[in-house]
Amino acid sequence: MSRARRSNDWGFPRWRGYGSSREATTVRICDRHGCEEKGDCPAPKAPNSPEKWYFCQQHAAEYNRKWDYFEGLDKAEKEQRAKAERAENAGYAEAQHYGWSGSGDGSRTADEMRALDVLELEADADFAAIKKAYRVRAKAVHPDVKPDDAEAAAEFQKLQVAYEVLRQAEDRREWKG
Repeated sequence: MSRARRSNDWGFPRWRGYGSSREATTVRICDRHGCEEKGDCPAPKAPNSPEKWYFCQQHAAEYNRKWDYFEGLDKAEKEQRAKAERAENAGYAEAQHYGWSGSGDGSRTADEMRALDVLELEADADFAAIKKAYRVRAKAVHPDVKPDDAEAAAEFQKLQVAYEVLRQAEDRREWKG
């Protein structure tokens, strides 16, 4: 009677090396013609289609740059799809204030507080005051008013970014409420 040999594939740590199997691993190549990179980024072949392309990261970014999710839908279908997505994402939008917040009473995020500091406003400023402060300060350092002034151009860009942060926050509040 022959005795069965004991397997080395038991317990932890494994007694057999992790790379010791001899099977070939399947690697999908990017679907972009001529690309030899690993295609691990799925992208739909057409709107509302289950078929997918598999691109490398570079070609996936190129493919998605001008992607229109609502292409081929009429106006009513677009609105219905957008409404369904807003409903699905409502929990995220509702919980957004729990993110990386900083100082304040909880009604503004840390980014909004920094933007208010750039505009030299108080934490409780309403959007009308924000808009007014932005316009006054932006007119003073606008590149048309101060051409060839690098400091003024940098200040103008900071003001633009701060205003954009606050404007988007205001839009989110209007959309939510």
